[in-house]
Amino acid sequence: MSEGVIGSDVKRSINFLDGISVGEQEPPPPLKSYLCLTIFTCFCPAYPINLLALVFSIMSRYSYYNGDYDGSQRLGRNAFYVAIASVIIGLVIIATICTVHFTNLDY
Repeated sequence: MSEGVIGSDVKRSINFLDGISVGEQEPPPPLKSYLCLTIFTCFCPAYPINLLALVFSIMSRYSYYNGDYDGSQRLGRNAFYVAIASVIIGLVIIATICTVHFTNLDY
């Protein structure tokens, strides 16, 4: 008879602790630092700009792991915009070099 009383007390205390810890916490937002994109942009010929995108991406990851989710999202968005600008500028530089090279052929 005493075994049934002990078992119910233990069960109640476990349920009490689970309700407090799980119900109040929200999961953090997903990490969007665009690290792979910024590493890819390091191969573009716009060097100061793509390194800036890489720095923003690393700062975004650092802010996320420190718990600053708003700052992480802001820095990740900046890294994305700078990486896209780096790709566009790199393509313009490549197109300009190819145009100059192939139009000045000396035969």
